[in-house]
Amino acid sequence: MKKVLVFAALAAFVFACSNENSNKSVQKETKPVSDDLLAQAQGLFGVLPATAVNPENELTDAKVALGKILYFDTRLSKTGKNSCNSCHNLATFGVDNSSFSTGDAGKLGGRNSPSSFNAALHISQFWDGRAKDVEEQAGMPVMNPVEMAIPNEEFLVKRLSEVKLYQDKFKAAFPEESTPLTYKNIAKAIAAFERTLITPSRFDKYLGGDLAAITDAEKEGLQTFISSGCTACHSGATFGGTQLMKFGLVNDYHPLTKSSNGDNGLMDLTKKESDKDIFKVPSLRNVSKTHPYFHDGSVKDLPSAIRIMAKAQLNKDLTDEEVSSIVVFLESLTADIPEETKKMPTELASN
Repeated sequence: MKKVLVFAALAAFVFACSNENSNKSVQKETKPVSDDLLAQAQGLFGVLPATAVNPENELTDAKVALGKILYFDTRLSKTGKNSCNSCHNLATFGVDNSSFSTGDAGKLGGRNSPSSFNAALHISQFWDGRAKDVEEQAGMPVMNPVEMAIPNEEFLVKRLSEVKLYQDKFKAAFPEESTPLTYKNIAKAIAAFERTLITPSRFDKYLGGDLAAITDAEKEGLQTFISSGCTACHSGATFGGTQLMKFGLVNDYHPLTKSSNGDNGLMDLTKKESDKDIFKVPSLRNVSKTHPYFHDGSVKDLPSAIRIMAKAQLNKDLTDEEVSSIVVFLESLTADIPEETKKMPTELASN
């Protein structure tokens, strides 16, 4: 009887080991599929850095804190109605969710306001790339007659110089300068703050090797995103923002978006026919939250935007299943914005 029991136990042990080895074999067969997709993604994209560094604009705590105050301060507009945050609202993923933003005098801007999150990592700023970096960009809307309408640099410097808060904050942010409160330093401080507006998401954990950070459905969407050709423009850590490209590369976008404005893109700046409809490729980080889409805010929903891009740029008619799959994947690029980032600085309440 004992021999029978021993044999039965031995048989059970052998079966269990065999089953475990079989499971391991299955894991070995399926694991490379995930690894291959991960390796492909790592080659196409990249984990977001903690900050966007500029050697010519050192990020100090004092400068970043000053930049956030300036970002939220309506004194940077002529009548005191608008701040940077008015059009690039940090509580709504750096946009105002309007096709065109309302400027200081109540007039609408000519292009959709892009998100300020991760913008410092882009190759250039604005839809036509006319500013080389956020330092150059930060000072331009302030004196734009439609946007913030400050008449000249001296006007704003004088206004802020009369505020004790700014007298102290600029000295702390630019301690080596005898006259720290300058228009250039206003822009540098805002830019320093914007260089901290980086939004890692679950997808960055996936790129770091955590295969469980995104769902199987999101992985399928990633595969569809890659195989459909979207990565020709939307690659790099920011999924875009790395190049300027013709919108309507294969098919005219106007019938697709129902756009009727006369925006010629880069051509309006350079006056060159070859630059017609050239725009900076937008980042897809947080894209499910930054509607409406395109330079003219002409498309309200993400599925429609995906269909239009496929047709205009790749001459592809994506199926409903493919579009839905890509939408699911893009959700993995949505970040949790820290509450502290969204809040207006307390200093502005009493100054």
